Amino acid sequence: MTATPLTFIIIGLTVLISWQAFQNPNLLSKYMLNPYQVKHRKQYYRFLSSGFIHAGWMHLLFNMFTFYFFAQTVEFRYVSEFGLTGYFHFLLVYIGGMIVADIPTYLKYKDVPHYNSLGASGGVAAVLFNSVLFYPLNQVCLYGFLCIPGFIWAIIYIIYSHVYDRQGSGDNINHSAHLYGALYGFVIGIVINPMSIVSFFEQLSRWRMF
Repeated sequence: MTATPLTFIIIGLTVLISWQAFQNPNLLSKYMLNPYQVKHRKQYYRFLSSGFIHAGWMHLLFNMFTFYFFAQTVEFRYVSEFGLTGYFHFLLVYIGGMIVADIPTYLKYKDVPHYNSLGASGGVAAVLFNSVLFYPLNQVCLYGFLCIPGFIWAIIYIIYSHVYDRQGSGDNINHSAHLYGALYGFVIGIVINPMSIVSFFEQLSRWRMF
């Protein structure tokens, strides 16, 4: 696999901006998604800026490690297929997932002044499920030895996100963004390459548990 420059640029920017926000509560407050501020003060930039800040180092590292493992495959696939235009497609998946995943949250909390959320979860989930669309049988390995096919991991991911979204953790992490980002990533992959859904089911038909 050749170099994947956008993947590393996004990781670098996210780490840098998150680190700055950790040290500056005013910056954190300014960048978080606050649907009330978006609606009443037209601060639309928050749809994007909230994806570059995190609740803490563990939240940041989890998102960036997940992004790192799957984004390289997705970026390489699009660039190989579309040339330089592939970088646009990759950004459409990641940035688009980040924004689209926050729209349901905005609609739900647009009149709640004190609701805030943050994190790259929508974009990361979009990239992850875009990768699963292309390569559903690729192994996802946890802790280096527990390996399962990507499509099964995707199901577990959806269940986990749904449970935490229903419970509400009070940490400003928008768990519902995982769900909507995942759906967006899967659908946008089909829109970009309609034959990918055919390949997806063909690969699944070859899967055997044992």
